[in-house]
Order: sequence, then C-alpha cells, then structure tokens
Amino acid sequence: MSPRHTPLTLGAAAGPIRGWRTSRTRSLTHRLAYFADRGHTVVRRIGAGVEGVVYGLDEGRAAKVWNGRPPADFDLTRQVYADIARHPLPFSTPEIFDVETHEGVLVTHERELPGGPMRVDSAHAASERELPAQHNEAPLAVLRGLASVPGTVAMRQLTVQGDDRPLWQGHDCFRGALAALVARAAARHGAVLAAYVADFEAGVERTRRALGSLPDAPVTTIHGDLVPPNIHIDAAARPVAVLDFGFCTTAGDPAFEAPPPLASGTCTGRCRGGHCGTHRALCP
Repeated sequence: MSPRHTPLTLGAAAGPIRGWRTSRTRSLTHRLAYFADRGHTVVRRIGAGVEGVVYGLDEGRAAKVWNGRPPADFDLTRQVYADIARHPLPFSTPEIFDVETHEGVLVTHERELPGGPMRVDSAHAASERELPAQHNEAPLAVLRGLASVPGTVAMRQLTVQGDDRPLWQGHDCFRGALAALVARAAARHGAVLAAYVADFEAGVERTRRALGSLPDAPVTTIHGDLVPPNIHIDAAARPVAVLDFGFCTTAGDPAFEAPPPLASGTCTGRCRGGHCGTHRALCP
C-alpha cells in the first residue's frame, strides 16, 4: 500500500482544534482530530493538488480540505454536480453533500469516486501518446453518458478558464457562444500570437465563420477537460468515475468534446457535415 493511501487511525480529539495553516505535520494532526470529532475513525489520504488535499472517509464519502479561497464559481459548480448526479449514469461523478468552514479553511464533504485514473497526469509521469487498445472504449462510454445529460442553466452560467464572462452570456446557441469566445481570445492575445502564426487574423475569421455555420445540435453536458487522468476505470478497463469538472465545463454540442480523448488515433473520420472529427460510435 502506497503512503498516500495508508489508513490513518484516529484517537478522540482533545480540546479545540488549532493550527490548520501551520507546519505540515501539525496541520495533518489537527485535520485528523477534526475528522475524529465528526465520528470518522479511519481516514485515508487519497491525494493532493493545487486546490487542496482529499481524504477518504467512511460510507463512500470523501473530504476535501481546500488551499485558500474556493473558485469564484464554486456554488455554480456545486449546482452543476447536482444537475449531473440527478441522471442515472454508468459511472460516478462528483457530488458535494456538505460545506463547512473551519478556522478559515473550507472543507467540502463529497462523494468518494471509485477506480483509478486511466493514465497518470503527464506532469507526474511520462506515458505513451496512444492509449492501450483495451482503454479505447472508456472515453467513448463516458462521452455517450454525458451526452445523455441535458444542459442546464447552471452549466450555461459557468465561465471558461481564462475568459471574463459566462460562455453563454448574451447567446442562445452554442455555436454563437463559441464564436464570441474565439473573438475575445483573439482580441486578448492576438498581438502576441500574430507574431508567431502566419495569417493569424485570417485564421481567426475562418474559425469564426466555420463555427457560425455549425448545424443545430442537442445541448448536453460538456466536461471540457475529458483527458485520461480525469477518467477512472476498474480492473476490466470500464469507466467507473469521471472527475475534475469545471476547467471548461459548459452545455453544448457533445461532438465538441470528442476530439481530445480520441487524439490517440481512434478517430475514424468526420461527422456532422464535416465540421468536426469525431468517432462514428458517437454520431447519430
């Protein structure tokens, strides 16, 4: 058992819990006492990231101890999680059950997600460009599942990372929202990009026209960062959980999301009138 998954047995907490922002050792001790006060006798440290540290609790629950302030759209993200959780999917998705603030630190009590990542994040380990053949079906199953969840008001209100407003603000269709996003990004970074990209402005205009000509499509859930580390699978390579919504989560045409997870070479051609390269299994 690796150290990050070692169960930690807790004793009864004595006195007030202090020092969550002190040294790592003291911080861990006080966090364990905090969970003990709430009736959790065994806690597993599942992992840590930029946002905070996640601990596995009992009864299929997990707790995330946040670093600093939560994202500005935290409440919206929580609502999006709830919107998705209302639909029966063949895999688990995040759901926040309770939110607490302890000594100025945000703690969210969430569903613990099963399985392990289909691939370790490239920031932590090198991996082959192509997915193993037995893993090719997992992203498709996830895409089909999310495409069955209708887009919601909360999804439309989310802001794509790096932008300054909700993606759908002022728009009633996905293609219009995307075209406007391209225009804003080009205005923000165009001067720098034009120095390195030939005919940059013409390329931006072609992209906007292409987006504007997209056909109508069902508006469903788009994860926005559906890469192998964000898909958990079981021993049989079946997807059992999808995590890390929020980076580019929105409502829109599910075909928009197909290329990234299929960049390993499983793409088989164009669909929807030649507007996007995606897998035939996803096409109507």
